[in-house]
Amino acid sequence: MRSALGLAAVVTAAVLAFPNAVAAQPQPAQPPPQPVPAKRAVPLTPAATRLAALAEKLNHNTVTVISGNPNGTYIYLAYDMSAVLDDGTALRVLPIIGKGGYQNVIDVLYMKGIDLCITQSNIMSYFKKTGEAGPNIEGRLAYLAKLYNEEMHVLAGPGIKSVQDLNGKKVNFSDVGSGTQFSTRLIFELLGIKATEVNVGQADGYQMLKSGEIAATVLIAGKPTGSFQKFKLEPGMTLLPIPYTEVLEQDYFPAKLMGDDYPNLIAKGSSVDTIAIGAVLASYNWPRETDRYRRVALFTEAFFSKFAAFQKPARHSKWNEANLTTTLRGWKRFPAAEDWLARNPAKQAAAAAPAIDPVMARAQAAQAAPDNPAEQERLFKQFMEWAKAQKR
Repeated sequence: MRSALGLAAVVTAAVLAFPNAVAAQPQPAQPPPQPVPAKRAVPLTPAATRLAALAEKLNHNTVTVISGNPNGTYIYLAYDMSAVLDDGTALRVLPIIGKGGYQNVIDVLYMKGIDLCITQSNIMSYFKKTGEAGPNIEGRLAYLAKLYNEEMHVLAGPGIKSVQDLNGKKVNFSDVGSGTQFSTRLIFELLGIKATEVNVGQADGYQMLKSGEIAATVLIAGKPTGSFQKFKLEPGMTLLPIPYTEVLEQDYFPAKLMGDDYPNLIAKGSSVDTIAIGAVLASYNWPRETDRYRRVALFTEAFFSKFAAFQKPARHSKWNEANLTTTLRGWKRFPAAEDWLARNPAKQAAAAAPAIDPVMARAQAAQAAPDNPAEQERLFKQFMEWAKAQKR
């Protein structure tokens, strides 16, 4: 009688000698599949039905607006959008705290669930040039409206008398991904200032300025900003003027910070010259047949139709600078916004920006070219032409 080990050896040898014969052996018959009993549908209770309908309605008509942090103005504008437009049923508007202009665009392009963002008008030309946000940025990112002007604030420490003195110094460019960081880099490059960049919030920046760790802290936001209103001039501190020079003409324009804006930083009745850039409400440029387009279009209709409510008391004062009809160079307008403007030509006048003060424009031009009357006149005319374009 063969042992089990011997029998195994014989079988192995047979397999090696006649592999096809072994492979040809039929597989044992499989039992037929048994039907799976159907699950009995559990009827929804009235409460469950009501909650399911509520969930569907909330998600059907909700849009998100990514803004900024409390250092700047974006978050207050986003809150105003919710306060004016959100009726709890037909439209929900959810403000989201964000990093600021640069990161907001990245988020609206690539983060799920972000419908709208507030950013800066110069970001389109930047992304076109660098490609950092991917190809065809002008086809994927669209603006609804130019909102208001963001002023550049530069609070400097002892020994710093002009913005050029920041060359080679440590300067706070605000949070990583913020519009301040993005635009300060561009502005300093245009002005030939090579500073060592530090990235902290404005409260931390102010403390670092007081201790002498940095030479200045920069914030680009619509005045008056909550953070700079809290700051006080320590010995040697200065709110620096930013001269409006020719290299800044393409994307920036002259502005002023007033004593009423920052009574702890500017003497009553005085002002500090600076520059400003436009804040923009933007969206991913969804195709018309998509649900995401429908929701942004729903927001657009309410935003444009109820715009007058944003310029009433209790809303942020920056809404008074908004001009819904302004066109932005290099940008495409979101189709639903273009459609609204085409359907409502009579209402466009109510959405126009206020008149530009020519006295301020001439004063800025004189400061930019103090010994050159011809250049002063050129700068003045250039700015007034720009201002006229904003009202078209």
